[in-house]
Amino acid sequence: MSHTNDALFTRGKKVMPGGVNSPVRSFRSVGGTPYFVDRADGAHVWDVEGNRYIDFVQSYGPGILGHAHPKVIEAVTAAAARGTSYGAPTLGEVELAEEITSRIDGLEMLRLTSSGTEAAMSAIRLARGATGRDTVIKFSGCYHGHTDSLLAAGGSGVANQGLSGCDGVPAGAVADTVVAPFNVIPEIDDTVAVVAVEPVAANMGLVEPAPGFLQGLRDACDDAGALLLFDEVITGFRLAHGGAVEWSGVRPDVWAFGKVIGGGLPVGCFGASAEVMDNVAPLGGVYQGGTLSGNPLATAAGLATLEVLDRDAYVELERIATRLADGMQAVFDDAGLTATVPRVGPLVGLFFGDAAPTNFDEVKDVAENGIYPKFFHELLQRGVALAPGAYEILFPGLAHTDEIIDESLAAMADAAAAVVAG
Repeated sequence: MSHTNDALFTRGKKVMPGGVNSPVRSFRSVGGTPYFVDRADGAHVWDVEGNRYIDFVQSYGPGILGHAHPKVIEAVTAAAARGTSYGAPTLGEVELAEEITSRIDGLEMLRLTSSGTEAAMSAIRLARGATGRDTVIKFSGCYHGHTDSLLAAGGSGVANQGLSGCDGVPAGAVADTVVAPFNVIPEIDDTVAVVAVEPVAANMGLVEPAPGFLQGLRDACDDAGALLLFDEVITGFRLAHGGAVEWSGVRPDVWAFGKVIGGGLPVGCFGASAEVMDNVAPLGGVYQGGTLSGNPLATAAGLATLEVLDRDAYVELERIATRLADGMQAVFDDAGLTATVPRVGPLVGLFFGDAAPTNFDEVKDVAENGIYPKFFHELLQRGVALAPGAYEILFPGLAHTDEIIDESLAAMADAAAAVVAG
Protein backbone atom coordinates (compact mmCIF):
# COMPACT_ATOMS: atom_id res chain seq x y z
CA MET A 1 0.00 0.00 0.00
CA SER A 2 1.43 3.37 -1.02
CA HIS A 3 1.18 6.42 1.18
CA THR A 4 1.61 10.15 0.73
CA ASN A 5 2.91 12.69 3.21
CA ASP A 6 -0.29 14.73 2.92
CA ALA A 7 -2.53 11.73 3.56
CA LEU A 8 -0.53 10.55 6.57
CA PHE A 9 -0.48 14.06 8.03
CA THR A 10 -4.26 14.24 7.64
CA ARG A 11 -4.66 10.87 9.34
CA GLY A 12 -2.20 11.80 12.07
CA LYS A 13 -4.01 15.03 12.92
CA LYS A 14 -7.13 13.02 13.72
CA VAL A 15 -5.41 10.95 16.40
CA MET A 16 -2.40 13.03 17.56
CA PRO A 17 -2.23 16.74 18.47
CA GLY A 18 -0.94 18.51 15.38
CA GLY A 19 -0.46 15.15 13.73
CA VAL A 20 2.86 14.56 15.47
CA ASN A 21 4.44 13.27 18.68
CA SER A 22 6.82 16.19 19.13
CA PRO A 23 5.75 19.74 18.20
CA VAL A 24 8.72 20.73 16.06
CA ARG A 25 8.00 17.87 13.65
CA SER A 26 4.74 19.54 12.64
CA PHE A 27 6.52 22.14 10.45
CA ARG A 28 4.51 24.79 12.26
CA SER A 29 7.38 27.29 12.37
CA VAL A 30 8.38 26.78 8.72
CA GLY A 31 4.98 26.03 7.20
CA GLY A 32 3.92 23.19 4.95
CA THR A 33 3.47 19.47 5.40
CA PRO A 34 6.10 17.34 7.12
CA TYR A 35 7.67 14.43 5.33
CA PHE A 36 6.97 11.05 6.93
CA VAL A 37 10.08 8.90 7.06
CA ASP A 38 9.82 5.35 5.74
CA ARG A 39 13.45 4.27 6.20
CA ALA A 40 16.92 5.62 6.77
CA ASP A 41 20.49 4.60 6.09
CA GLY A 42 23.71 6.45 6.86
CA ALA A 43 23.34 10.12 5.98
CA HIS A 44 20.00 9.68 4.19
CA VAL A 45 16.30 9.29 4.94
CA TRP A 46 13.55 8.33 2.51
CA ASP A 47 9.98 9.49 2.94
CA VAL A 48 6.89 7.41 2.24
CA GLU A 49 6.70 8.85 -1.28
CA GLY A 50 10.20 7.60 -2.09
CA ASN A 51 11.94 10.97 -1.89
CA ARG A 52 15.52 10.78 -0.60
CA TYR A 53 17.00 13.49 1.62
CA ILE A 54 20.50 14.11 2.91
CA ASP A 55 19.67 14.29 6.60
CA PHE A 56 21.27 16.80 8.94
CA VAL A 57 18.57 16.25 11.58
CA GLN A 58 19.81 12.78 12.51
CA SER A 59 17.07 12.44 15.13
CA TYR A 60 18.25 15.73 16.69
CA GLY A 61 21.57 14.29 17.76
CA PRO A 62 21.59 10.54 18.39
CA GLY A 63 22.60 9.71 14.80
CA ILE A 64 26.29 10.53 15.21
CA LEU A 65 27.26 7.35 13.31
CA GLY A 66 24.49 7.80 10.75
CA HIS A 67 21.24 5.89 10.53
CA ALA A 68 21.13 2.09 10.79
CA HIS A 69 24.84 1.69 11.50
CA PRO A 70 25.67 -2.02 11.07
CA LYS A 71 27.26 -2.41 14.51
CA VAL A 72 24.26 -0.80 16.22
CA ILE A 73 21.76 -2.89 14.25
CA GLU A 74 23.72 -6.05 15.06
CA ALA A 75 23.80 -5.20 18.77
CA VAL A 76 20.08 -4.36 18.95
CA THR A 77 19.08 -7.45 16.98
CA ALA A 78 21.08 -9.71 19.26
CA ALA A 79 19.65 -8.04 22.35
CA ALA A 80 16.06 -8.26 21.09
CA ALA A 81 16.43 -12.00 20.53
CA ARG A 82 17.09 -12.38 24.25
CA GLY A 83 14.03 -10.35 25.30
CA THR A 84 13.09 -6.68 25.22
CA SER A 85 12.52 -5.76 28.88
CA TYR A 86 12.99 -7.59 32.16
CA GLY A 87 12.42 -5.29 35.13
CA ALA A 88 15.65 -6.67 36.56
CA PRO A 89 19.33 -5.68 36.38
CA THR A 90 21.37 -6.63 33.30
CA LEU A 91 24.99 -6.87 32.23
CA GLY A 92 24.34 -4.28 29.50
CA GLU A 93 23.40 -1.50 31.88
CA VAL A 94 26.51 -2.11 33.98
CA GLU A 95 28.72 -2.06 30.88
CA LEU A 96 27.17 1.14 29.54
CA ALA A 97 27.52 2.86 32.92
CA GLU A 98 31.14 1.75 33.12
CA GLU A 99 31.87 3.09 29.63
CA ILE A 100 30.26 6.48 30.31
CA THR A 101 31.89 7.03 33.69
CA SER A 102 35.29 5.97 32.36
CA ARG A 103 35.24 8.82 29.85
CA ILE A 104 34.10 11.74 31.99
CA ASP A 105 36.44 13.25 34.56
CA GLY A 106 34.66 13.44 37.91
CA LEU A 107 31.64 11.36 36.94
CA GLU A 108 31.75 8.38 39.28
CA MET A 109 28.20 7.02 39.35
CA LEU A 110 25.09 7.38 37.21
CA ARG A 111 21.48 6.30 36.96
CA LEU A 112 20.02 5.41 33.56
CA THR A 113 16.67 6.87 32.47
CA SER A 114 14.57 6.60 29.32
CA SER A 115 15.02 10.18 28.05
CA GLY A 116 17.02 13.36 28.39
CA THR A 117 14.01 15.05 29.97
CA GLU A 118 13.92 12.42 32.72
CA ALA A 119 17.68 12.81 33.20
CA ALA A 120 17.52 16.59 33.62
CA MET A 121 14.44 16.40 35.87
CA SER A 122 16.13 13.83 38.08
CA ALA A 123 19.40 15.76 38.17
CA ILE A 124 17.55 18.81 39.47
CA ARG A 125 15.80 16.72 42.13
CA LEU A 126 19.14 15.21 43.12
CA ALA A 127 20.75 18.64 43.47
CA ARG A 128 17.92 19.88 45.63
CA GLY A 129 18.06 16.78 47.79
CA ALA A 130 21.82 16.89 48.16
CA THR A 131 21.93 20.59 49.12
CA GLY A 132 18.66 20.94 51.02
CA ARG A 133 17.93 24.04 48.93
CA ASP A 134 15.14 24.83 46.47
CA THR A 135 16.21 27.50 43.97
CA VAL A 136 17.26 26.53 40.44
CA ILE A 137 19.01 28.93 38.10
CA LYS A 138 18.81 28.25 34.36
CA PHE A 139 19.59 30.33 31.29
CA SER A 140 17.23 31.82 28.76
CA GLY A 141 17.26 29.77 25.56
CA CYS A 142 18.73 26.67 27.18
CA TYR A 143 16.34 23.73 26.94
CA HIS A 144 16.42 21.01 29.58
CA GLY A 145 13.42 18.95 28.55
CA HIS A 146 9.72 19.48 29.20
CA THR A 147 9.55 19.10 32.95
CA ASP A 148 7.52 21.93 34.51
CA SER A 149 10.22 23.74 36.47
CA LEU A 150 12.62 23.92 33.53
CA LEU A 151 10.30 25.09 30.75
CA ALA A 152 10.63 28.76 31.67
CA ALA A 153 12.27 30.65 28.78
CA GLY A 154 13.21 27.40 27.09
CA GLY A 155 14.71 27.27 23.62
CA SER A 156 14.34 24.76 20.79
CA GLY A 157 10.89 23.20 20.50
CA VAL A 158 9.35 25.74 22.86
CA ALA A 159 10.69 28.71 20.94
CA ASN A 160 9.91 27.12 17.57
CA GLN A 161 6.24 27.02 18.52
CA GLY A 162 6.24 30.74 19.27
CA LEU A 163 5.76 30.08 22.99
CA SER A 164 7.38 31.94 25.87
CA GLY A 165 6.30 29.34 28.41
CA CYS A 166 3.76 26.56 28.67
CA ASP A 167 0.09 26.40 29.54
CA GLY A 168 -0.60 23.94 32.31
CA VAL A 169 2.52 24.84 34.29
CA PRO A 170 1.32 26.38 37.57
CA ALA A 171 3.07 29.37 39.03
CA GLY A 172 4.24 27.25 41.93
CA ALA A 173 6.16 24.93 39.62
CA VAL A 174 8.45 27.73 38.48
CA ALA A 175 8.41 29.78 41.68
CA ASP A 176 11.88 28.53 42.55
CA THR A 177 13.27 28.79 39.02
CA VAL A 178 15.37 31.84 38.17
CA VAL A 179 16.06 32.53 34.48
CA ALA A 180 19.25 34.42 33.65
CA PRO A 181 20.71 35.56 30.31
CA PHE A 182 23.21 33.14 28.79
CA ASN A 183 26.86 34.21 28.96
CA VAL A 184 26.27 36.37 32.05
CA ILE A 185 27.24 35.13 35.53
CA PRO A 186 24.07 35.42 37.65
CA GLU A 187 23.93 36.28 41.32
CA ILE A 188 24.13 33.00 43.23
CA ASP A 189 23.30 33.01 46.94
CA ASP A 190 22.83 30.40 49.66
CA THR A 191 19.27 29.61 48.54
CA VAL A 192 20.46 28.23 45.21
CA ALA A 193 20.60 24.44 44.94
CA VAL A 194 21.87 24.20 41.37
CA VAL A 195 22.83 26.20 38.31
CA ALA A 196 21.82 24.28 35.17
CA VAL A 197 23.48 25.11 31.87
CA GLU A 198 24.11 23.66 28.45
CA PRO A 199 27.91 23.98 28.31
CA VAL A 200 27.50 24.84 24.64
CA ALA A 201 24.01 26.15 24.01
CA ALA A 202 22.50 24.08 21.19
CA ASN A 203 18.77 24.66 21.60
CA MET A 204 18.76 28.30 20.50
CA GLY A 205 20.79 27.62 17.43
CA LEU A 206 24.43 27.22 18.34
CA VAL A 207 25.76 29.72 20.90
CA GLU A 208 29.25 29.23 22.26
CA PRO A 209 29.97 30.11 25.88
CA ALA A 210 31.95 33.32 26.17
CA PRO A 211 35.53 32.98 27.44
CA GLY A 212 35.40 32.56 31.20
CA PHE A 213 31.64 31.99 31.40
CA LEU A 214 31.72 28.33 32.43
CA GLN A 215 34.65 28.83 34.79
CA GLY A 216 32.84 31.84 36.26
CA LEU A 217 29.81 29.67 36.96
CA ARG A 218 32.05 27.08 38.58
CA ASP A 219 33.66 29.67 40.83
CA ALA A 220 30.35 31.32 41.76
CA CYS A 221 28.76 27.97 42.62
CA ASP A 222 31.75 27.07 44.79
CA ASP A 223 31.46 30.38 46.65
CA ALA A 224 27.74 29.88 47.31
CA GLY A 225 27.82 26.15 48.05
CA ALA A 226 25.57 25.49 45.04
CA LEU A 227 25.98 22.63 42.57
CA LEU A 228 26.76 23.15 38.89
CA LEU A 229 24.84 20.98 36.42
CA PHE A 230 26.02 20.42 32.84
CA ASP A 231 23.14 19.36 30.64
CA GLU A 232 25.03 17.32 28.08
CA VAL A 233 22.06 15.71 26.39
CA ILE A 234 23.37 17.23 23.14
CA THR A 235 27.05 17.86 23.84
CA GLY A 236 27.73 14.58 25.62
CA PHE A 237 29.99 12.34 23.52
CA ARG A 238 29.54 14.61 20.52
CA LEU A 239 31.60 17.60 21.58
CA ALA A 240 34.57 15.45 22.60
CA HIS A 241 35.52 11.94 23.70
CA GLY A 242 35.30 13.15 27.31
CA GLY A 243 32.35 15.50 26.81
CA ALA A 244 32.25 19.14 27.79
CA VAL A 245 34.66 18.63 30.69
CA GLU A 246 37.40 17.63 28.28
CA TRP A 247 36.45 20.40 25.85
CA SER A 248 36.17 23.22 28.40
CA GLY A 249 38.40 22.18 31.27
CA VAL A 250 35.53 22.98 33.65
CA ARG A 251 34.08 20.19 35.78
CA PRO A 252 30.49 20.40 37.04
CA ASP A 253 29.04 18.58 40.05
CA VAL A 254 26.14 16.91 38.23
CA TRP A 255 25.57 15.78 34.65
CA ALA A 256 22.64 14.87 32.42
CA PHE A 257 23.15 12.88 29.22
CA GLY A 258 21.00 11.53 26.42
CA LYS A 259 20.89 11.16 22.63
CA VAL A 260 24.30 9.70 21.66
CA ILE A 261 24.45 7.33 24.64
CA GLY A 262 21.34 5.54 23.33
CA GLY A 263 22.52 5.05 19.78
CA GLY A 264 19.08 6.07 18.49
CA LEU A 265 17.03 4.29 21.15
CA PRO A 266 15.41 6.03 24.16
CA VAL A 267 18.11 6.50 26.80
CA GLY A 268 19.22 9.22 29.20
CA CYS A 269 21.20 9.29 32.40
CA PHE A 270 22.16 11.59 35.23
CA GLY A 271 25.23 11.26 37.38
CA ALA A 272 27.69 12.85 39.76
CA SER A 273 30.35 11.92 42.27
CA ALA A 274 29.70 8.88 44.44
CA GLU A 275 29.14 11.20 47.39
CA VAL A 276 26.37 13.12 45.63
CA MET A 277 24.83 9.99 44.07
CA ASP A 278 24.59 8.38 47.50
CA ASN A 279 21.52 10.61 47.91
CA VAL A 280 19.62 8.59 45.28
CA ALA A 281 17.32 5.75 46.37
CA PRO A 282 17.85 3.02 47.46
CA LEU A 283 20.92 4.55 49.13
CA GLY A 284 19.34 7.90 50.01
CA GLY A 285 16.11 9.82 50.14
CA VAL A 286 15.96 11.17 46.55
CA TYR A 287 13.57 8.90 44.69
CA GLN A 288 13.90 8.15 40.99
CA GLY A 289 12.82 5.11 39.04
CA GLY A 290 11.58 3.90 35.67
CA THR A 291 10.10 0.66 34.35
CA LEU A 292 12.18 0.80 31.16
CA SER A 293 15.29 2.46 32.59
CA GLY A 294 18.36 0.53 31.45
CA ASN A 295 16.35 -1.18 28.72
CA PRO A 296 18.48 -3.98 27.22
CA LEU A 297 17.96 -2.89 23.60
CA ALA A 298 18.82 0.71 24.40
CA THR A 299 21.92 -0.13 26.41
CA ALA A 300 23.13 -2.42 23.63
CA ALA A 301 22.70 0.34 21.05
CA GLY A 302 24.39 2.90 23.27
CA LEU A 303 27.37 0.71 24.04
CA ALA A 304 27.83 -0.19 20.37
CA THR A 305 27.79 3.50 19.47
CA LEU A 306 30.34 4.50 22.09
CA GLU A 307 32.62 1.65 21.01
CA VAL A 308 32.81 3.20 17.54
CA LEU A 309 33.44 6.66 18.97
CA ASP A 310 37.14 6.38 19.78
CA ARG A 311 39.41 9.42 19.80
CA ASP A 312 40.11 9.14 16.08
CA ALA A 313 36.39 9.40 15.44
CA TYR A 314 36.29 12.83 17.07
CA VAL A 315 39.09 14.08 14.85
CA GLU A 316 37.05 12.95 11.85
CA LEU A 317 33.82 14.45 13.22
CA GLU A 318 35.47 17.84 13.61
CA ARG A 319 36.95 17.62 10.13
CA ILE A 320 33.52 16.85 8.65
CA ALA A 321 31.84 19.66 10.57
CA THR A 322 34.55 22.12 9.56
CA ARG A 323 34.17 21.21 5.90
CA LEU A 324 30.41 21.70 6.17
CA ALA A 325 30.50 24.96 8.14
CA ASP A 326 33.23 26.59 6.05
CA GLY A 327 31.50 25.47 2.88
CA MET A 328 28.15 26.84 4.00
CA GLN A 329 29.65 30.21 4.89
CA ALA A 330 31.27 30.41 1.45
CA VAL A 331 27.98 29.46 -0.22
CA PHE A 332 26.06 32.21 1.55
CA ASP A 333 28.76 34.80 0.95
CA ASP A 334 28.86 33.95 -2.77
CA ALA A 335 25.08 34.16 -3.03
CA GLY A 336 24.92 37.50 -1.23
CA LEU A 337 22.70 36.04 1.49
CA THR A 338 23.64 37.39 4.91
CA ALA A 339 24.31 34.46 7.20
CA THR A 340 26.60 33.28 9.97
CA VAL A 341 27.59 29.63 10.38
CA PRO A 342 29.12 29.06 13.82
CA ARG A 343 30.90 25.80 14.59
CA VAL A 344 31.91 24.40 17.97
CA GLY A 345 33.74 21.12 17.58
CA PRO A 346 31.40 18.81 15.60
CA LEU A 347 28.36 21.07 16.16
CA VAL A 348 27.22 23.45 13.40
CA GLY A 349 24.72 26.29 13.63
CA LEU A 350 23.01 28.59 11.14
CA PHE A 351 21.84 32.16 11.67
CA PHE A 352 20.58 34.42 8.91
CA GLY A 353 22.25 37.50 10.35
CA ASP A 354 25.61 39.21 10.12
CA ALA A 355 26.99 38.09 13.50
CA ALA A 356 26.80 35.05 15.74
CA PRO A 357 24.38 35.72 18.63
CA THR A 358 25.63 35.45 22.20
CA ASN A 359 22.29 35.10 24.01
CA PHE A 360 18.65 34.19 23.46
CA ASP A 361 17.41 37.74 22.82
CA GLU A 362 19.94 38.12 20.00
CA VAL A 363 18.98 34.69 18.66
CA LYS A 364 15.28 35.59 18.57
CA ASP A 365 15.94 38.71 16.51
CA VAL A 366 17.64 36.59 13.85
CA ALA A 367 15.45 33.50 14.07
CA GLU A 368 12.25 35.46 13.57
CA ASN A 369 13.34 37.46 10.50
CA GLY A 370 11.55 35.05 8.16
CA ILE A 371 14.53 33.87 6.13
CA TYR A 372 15.02 30.42 7.65
CA PRO A 373 11.64 28.99 6.51
CA LYS A 374 12.33 30.13 2.94
CA PHE A 375 15.78 28.58 2.88
CA PHE A 376 14.52 25.42 4.61
CA HIS A 377 11.90 24.73 1.94
CA GLU A 378 14.16 25.64 -0.99
CA LEU A 379 16.73 23.22 0.39
CA LEU A 380 14.21 20.47 1.13
CA GLN A 381 13.01 20.66 -2.49
CA ARG A 382 16.63 20.01 -3.49
CA GLY A 383 16.91 16.92 -1.31
CA VAL A 384 18.61 18.20 1.83
CA ALA A 385 16.76 18.15 5.16
CA LEU A 386 17.51 20.55 8.01
CA ALA A 387 15.47 20.68 11.21
CA PRO A 388 12.14 22.47 10.62
CA GLY A 389 12.90 25.31 13.01
CA ALA A 390 15.33 28.20 13.20
CA TYR A 391 16.32 27.41 16.79
CA GLU A 392 17.84 24.03 15.93
CA ILE A 393 21.33 23.07 14.81
CA LEU A 394 22.84 20.77 12.20
CA PHE A 395 24.14 17.36 13.22
CA PRO A 396 26.79 16.23 10.75
CA GLY A 397 28.11 12.78 11.63
CA LEU A 398 30.50 10.10 10.53
CA ALA A 399 28.17 9.07 7.69
CA HIS A 400 28.43 12.49 6.03
CA THR A 401 31.23 11.77 3.59
CA ASP A 402 33.04 14.46 1.60
CA GLU A 403 30.92 13.54 -1.40
CA ILE A 404 27.72 13.98 0.58
CA ILE A 405 28.92 17.28 2.06
CA ASP A 406 29.78 18.55 -1.43
CA GLU A 407 26.36 17.47 -2.74
CA SER A 408 24.75 19.29 0.19
CA LEU A 409 26.74 22.47 -0.46
CA ALA A 410 25.74 22.47 -4.13
CA ALA A 411 22.08 22.23 -3.11
CA MET A 412 22.60 24.99 -0.53
CA ALA A 413 24.11 27.25 -3.20
CA ASP A 414 21.03 26.80 -5.39
CA ALA A 415 18.70 27.28 -2.42
CA ALA A 416 20.49 30.44 -1.28
CA ALA A 417 20.33 31.87 -4.80
CA ALA A 418 16.59 31.15 -4.92
CA VAL A 419 16.05 32.93 -1.58
CA VAL A 420 17.99 35.98 -2.78
CA ALA A 421 16.04 36.01 -6.04
CA GLY A 422 12.81 36.04 -4.00
